[in-house]
Amino acid sequence: MLFKNLRDEINATLARDPAARSRLEVVFCYPGFQALLYYRLAHWLWERGWLFAGRFVSHIGRILTGVEIHPGARIGRRLFIDHGMGVVIGETAEIGDDCTLYHDVTLGGRAPRRGEYGRKRHPTLGNGVIVGSGAQILGPFRVGDGARIAAQAVVLSEVPDGVTMVGPPARSVARRPSETVFQAYGIPSEDIPDPIARALNGLLDEVTTLRARVVELERQERARIDSDSEAPELQIGNGADDQERVA
Repeated sequence: MLFKNLRDEINATLARDPAARSRLEVVFCYPGFQALLYYRLAHWLWERGWLFAGRFVSHIGRILTGVEIHPGARIGRRLFIDHGMGVVIGETAEIGDDCTLYHDVTLGGRAPRRGEYGRKRHPTLGNGVIVGSGAQILGPFRVGDGARIAAQAVVLSEVPDGVTMVGPPARSVARRPSETVFQAYGIPSEDIPDPIARALNGLLDEVTTLRARVVELERQERARIDSDSEAPELQIGNGADDQERVA
């Protein structure tokens, strides 16, 4: 049935957005949910070979909701698109169950060229993935189950299961615990380590160690020079004593 998952998607919105007060409000006031309605119809038409009709329906949905979902994309159950404006989902993108996308997210292709029709060009999201606002996931790779993509991250390569990615370009900073925990905008509630600060701290520790080593080597070198400078004086003194004994 074309709209058999709508109840689940409404419930998913109520569960993940504390501002949602009723199912009626979700249906009439949430552009992310409305965009999914247009997508379901457009995808149904696309799958049956009515390509222009599918594209036209998706275009109408884009005008009315600000969310652009290609009818060729494959979307699982209980997707929640929060705020929605500016979200772009490409033709060969795939999204698993229970995912969350915030505004300005792009699931796009890298360096697309003509003649690539039908080839995989867009990312695949596993189940339970959260993508923060403004994040860009570009390329035909997989984002693992339960991964968190922080706001403004630019992801250009595969993401393992349960990993949190931050920064442009995106870097792994934490692994999600095994239990399922919803994290708004893909950011853990506790502090997460900054990979750049961690690298700088490592460099500072190494510099401190090297400085101590240099000081030790300089001390040893000064001691060696002092011992070498005292050795000739001892030899001269011994020669004068020998001459006095001969006389």
